[in-house]
Amino acid sequence: MAGFRRFLIILVAGAALIAVAMMILGGNSQRQRNAGRFGNPDGPVPVLAAEAQVADVPVYLDGVGTTRALNTVTVRPQVDGKIGTLVSVNFREGQDVKAGDVLARIDARTYRAQLDQAVAKKALDEAQLANARVDLERYANLIKTNAINRQQLDTQRALVAQLEAQVRLDQGAVDNAQTYLNYCTITAPISGRVGIRLVDEGNLVHASDPTGIVVLTQIKPISVLFTLPQQQLGQVNKAFAKAPLRVEATESDTKQVLDRGTLQVVNNQVDQTTGTVQLKAEFPNADLQLWPGQFVNVRLLIDTLRQVVVVPTAAVQRGPNGTFVYLLQPDSTVSVRLVSVTQQIASSPPASGSCPTAAKSS
Repeated sequence: MAGFRRFLIILVAGAALIAVAMMILGGNSQRQRNAGRFGNPDGPVPVLAAEAQVADVPVYLDGVGTTRALNTVTVRPQVDGKIGTLVSVNFREGQDVKAGDVLARIDARTYRAQLDQAVAKKALDEAQLANARVDLERYANLIKTNAINRQQLDTQRALVAQLEAQVRLDQGAVDNAQTYLNYCTITAPISGRVGIRLVDEGNLVHASDPTGIVVLTQIKPISVLFTLPQQQLGQVNKAFAKAPLRVEATESDTKQVLDRGTLQVVNNQVDQTTGTVQLKAEFPNADLQLWPGQFVNVRLLIDTLRQVVVVPTAAVQRGPNGTFVYLLQPDSTVSVRLVSVTQQIASSPPASGSCPTAAKSS
């Protein structure tokens, strides 16, 4: 029994010696690695220093938006009936058109005949009116010599007024027939880009058709609808009241700026279900970087901090007393300086690889 106790003590002592030897060897190897990296294993640890600068810092509000065509029109025929045959399609799918360009034509023979009838009826009534006016003038001269009684003169005057009203009625029928005839030539109501043709040439078309002939969208310029939290509404309204606000549309993955535009309107109510407010911006979209239905990130510039102290974001640390930076002293030592962060830019990093932060000493 005593021999077993002696064996156990020797075993524990050997294990302790092995652990101490590993610690010594590990410390030596760590010092050797530090010596290889820094030259002196017991010397100070080298750090990177950056110089604080004075610059203008933009203040952005970030949101997510959906691109929407500035105007969208479903081109439909405005005449109905079996005579509404689409005789020609005058556009190519995906073509850019201007307001007033002819997009399609409908068989107009029946409407042209109706116009001719209205014009002829008006000419007939105008001839009767001219004759009635001559008789009225004749009766007016005869009444002076008492050759006719006054009743005949009054009856003729009423006939002239009746025929004048009939001519005006005929003119209305002519204008109506002309309008229907013009509807047979379908023109672009706005400038934009036509989509895929929805009806082929030769089909009967009606004013009540739900699909129409083609959808026309205006994408130059184009609009973007985006939302911001309701807590930022006061900042937006205050800045928007002073001057137009610049808006940038960026890609969601690369943060590349697709286009720059201006804020057009802030919606007049807050969405109570999400606690956000909707805004609308307009972009020139000269290079067609934006497309209807596309999701984009939006940055709204509401202010610019003029001539503020700017440091890299990595230089700002957080401690129990708040944010602070290490201030490099002339004797190569550092001191702690409390600062307050006014604005941190988390996008478009500079070449140094760290985003700038506007800070001021506390």
